[in-house]
Amino acid sequence: MRITKFGHACVRVEHDGAALVIDPGMFTDPEALDGATAVLITHEHPDHYLPDHLLAVAAPVFTIDAVARRIREDAPAVAERLTVVAPGEDFDPGLPVRAVGERHAVIHPDLPRFDNSGYLVAAGGTRVFHPGDALTGPGEPVDVLCAPVCAPWLKASEAVDFAREVGAPRNLAIHDRIYSEAGLGIVDGHFGLLLGDDQEYVRLPDGADL
Repeated sequence: MRITKFGHACVRVEHDGAALVIDPGMFTDPEALDGATAVLITHEHPDHYLPDHLLAVAAPVFTIDAVARRIREDAPAVAERLTVVAPGEDFDPGLPVRAVGERHAVIHPDLPRFDNSGYLVAAGGTRVFHPGDALTGPGEPVDVLCAPVCAPWLKASEAVDFAREVGAPRNLAIHDRIYSEAGLGIVDGHFGLLLGDDQEYVRLPDGADL
């Protein structure tokens, strides 16, 4: 099993011939999708969903209904490769996956909320959870949490508490492109201090494996 961190919120999970790419958005280089066997999109924001990435590959795309509607408008050629999944649904894009949650975190009460479903991926004996832009846990044990660390909808304390709630022994920082290196260093320090010895935390450069 191999987990590779790409730009911002994009993670690639490979196991037994399958290569699932989750949330390749505008901060993700196209090579993240090279050889992808499936693409999963959590929600429609451009840092998670970029039509050009989907048009550049022939892989099937799995996503929720709200994103599927956007794809049909933005990239009609992808429509025949779309599979719509519902919150709580189990599906198999090459590895067993469950969609988790229904709504994006609140950015501001005056702004509309978007649909969002995270994905719990079973890669052999390793369970990897990518929440998208939400702090909705999977409600079951996780080996690797893709942990959002900076966002307009997120405080560092909330990020740490979410990682504590999920309780994964390994935590891979994602959603990390909008802070400066100085700001990310502060967040890294909080995670390292507050998660404790039983929860590893790491923030990787693009293209690096966990």
